[in-house]
Amino acid sequence: MKKVRTRFAPSPTGYMHIGNLRTALYEYLVAKKEDGDFILRIEDTDQARLVEGSVEIIYDTLAQVGLIHDEGPDKPGKFGPYVQSERLPMYKQYALDLVKLKGAHVCFCQEDIIQGQRDAAEKAGVPFKFTDPCHFLTQDQIDQRVSSGEAYVIRQTIKPGVSTIFHDEVYGDIEVEREILDEQVLLKSDGFPTYNFANVIDDHTMEITHVVRGNEYLSSTPKYNLLYEAFGWEKPIYIHVPPVMKDETHKLSKRNGDASFQDLVSKGYLPQAIVNYIALLGWSPEGTQEIFTLEELKAAFSVSRISKSGAIFDIEKLKWMNGMYLRAMSLEQFHQTCLPYYTDAIHIKCDLKEVSKMLQQRVNVLSDIPEMVDFLDSFPEYDVSMYFHPKMKTDKGICLRALDASLHVYEEIKDWDDLLELQTKLQELPALLGFKNGQVYWPIRTAVTGKQFTPGGALEIPYFLGKEETIRRTLIGIEKLKAVE
Repeated sequence: MKKVRTRFAPSPTGYMHIGNLRTALYEYLVAKKEDGDFILRIEDTDQARLVEGSVEIIYDTLAQVGLIHDEGPDKPGKFGPYVQSERLPMYKQYALDLVKLKGAHVCFCQEDIIQGQRDAAEKAGVPFKFTDPCHFLTQDQIDQRVSSGEAYVIRQTIKPGVSTIFHDEVYGDIEVEREILDEQVLLKSDGFPTYNFANVIDDHTMEITHVVRGNEYLSSTPKYNLLYEAFGWEKPIYIHVPPVMKDETHKLSKRNGDASFQDLVSKGYLPQAIVNYIALLGWSPEGTQEIFTLEELKAAFSVSRISKSGAIFDIEKLKWMNGMYLRAMSLEQFHQTCLPYYTDAIHIKCDLKEVSKMLQQRVNVLSDIPEMVDFLDSFPEYDVSMYFHPKMKTDKGICLRALDASLHVYEEIKDWDDLLELQTKLQELPALLGFKNGQVYWPIRTAVTGKQFTPGGALEIPYFLGKEETIRRTLIGIEKLKAVE
């Protein structure tokens, strides 16, 4: 039995699109499920769209998410080179061989001829399919025009015949009439292969056994198979996956400005959480488990459970999953992860590890941290109406009594670094005042933060602010309340 070999073949055109990363993940899982090889190939034949630095982004992304390739430009194997632009002579030779095998032909048609047929089809209201007059050239005519230096391309030859049928592991058997297949360009006049041709040549020569790609390539697969048949080569196993959708009708696309992997990481999502989430976009595990390590995904993944339907990218679900990953960290690991986000957000002297402890059960996205803790540095101007919470049943009198009592606690605390003493004293206040917890803690938290929503509460935040600042803010709150008519 052949060793399973899959390939991730991105074009270096910018940041890593989420759909591309999910395809890479599925290719990796298909290979590693069977102890196979996962290959990285850089497809740079579309020279006009290349973006400098994109190859490094591809390397960095795969490394961050743990999709370690077995062969690639940086890990040479016996099937290299692994960059298409370094394989150009090979493509031309295969294209010429295919002409001899009658699977392709030389075409000298200029764009005006093609456009003329396109305009005629549009006028007639029929789908455009190029009918190549170069089919009728003799070999002598072809040789003469080539030797005179006339520009040409090599096009696939699709002869009339029975329908083409191929099997896909997700979509089953698919039958396509030959009459609707256009004779695509395989080798351009500049000597560069088209994506469709280079793809087939590379997959064969690199002994790729399983081709995993988006279902938009289903319509091109019959043409790929005709190339395999013309060369007499064994076809790979096809696994076409559904798209990642922005909504019910639009695909997620970096061309439309949708978030890339790098965008999500910069917003505070963990690479491991992103990979876990996108694994579930189009694939469903058996059972109810949703949180998977990469090793667990290797064991659980099955092509048979890939969906035919597109999956909508739900940022709220990703936020939830990211939060689950953050809470699963050790406190020390979480603290180290948070430190870069404290740099511009917290300038007062406080125990940052305790801030991390306060945040860990409450934060879902790391980039939210600065806004969650900004009150520690800068006391915001706030409306006194915040004190009066219908659910807490707080009024002016209740709030003033709660703040007066908390002020006495703060003033009596000798060792402010003793968090337990401070919390214990504050916890005693509801019973002493004869109030419910919320009636005491709500005004205390409002007074020291000036915000309705904070990561910590009345029992924690005074500790971070320090005695002097806590008393100052509480006095401001008392004055605000006294001014209420």
